[in-house]
Amino acid sequence: MRNVKFLTLAAASITLASCAGELGTTNTSMYSVHQPVVERTNFAIDLASDGGGISSIEQTRLGEWFDALQLGYGDRVSVDYGSGYASKAVAQSIYNSAAERGVLLDEVAPVTDGQVAPGMLRVIVTRSKASVPSCPDISTDHDRNYNASNHSNFGCATNSNLAAMVADPEDLVRGRENKKLDSNTGRNAVGAYRTKTGGN
Repeated sequence: MRNVKFLTLAAASITLASCAGELGTTNTSMYSVHQPVVERTNFAIDLASDGGGISSIEQTRLGEWFDALQLGYGDRVSVDYGSGYASKAVAQSIYNSAAERGVLLDEVAPVTDGQVAPGMLRVIVTRSKASVPSCPDISTDHDRNYNASNHSNFGCATNSNLAAMVADPEDLVRGRENKKLDSNTGRNAVGAYRTKTGGN
């Protein structure tokens, strides 16, 4: 009789062990395994330049391109001058067009496909997007939660909302480097809001 009871208990323990193994990796901490991911996309346009500036036609093209991209807060604008040089007039004209939309120029341009042709310059808009691609995750349930682990979807709501609401996704990557208060940041946000709403 003792042998029968022993075999029954052994079989039950093996069954529980196999069920726990089917659950795969478990998370018993207070941290979510689902974290926001930031993706960067570069948009580029080549403009003709004679070194002393860009023509009014090219400035119009640039402005229309910015409008088509709906350039706004969180976007980064930079200029690749190719084999040319960064004249003050050229930089100022691009700066003015970007500043009208509440965006400042970055000093360093990212690497893009292809070379900039002589007599041309490349304006690059870098746009970042935050998301949590691993959510939702309903691969597990609590019917067989033998080690008090979190649900597989734990943290998806919080981190997905964070990714959707963050104004500048780059803040999730490296935070704000400048700890000083910049009044221009708030001014640009208010200006953009008033422009869209037609306020004064």
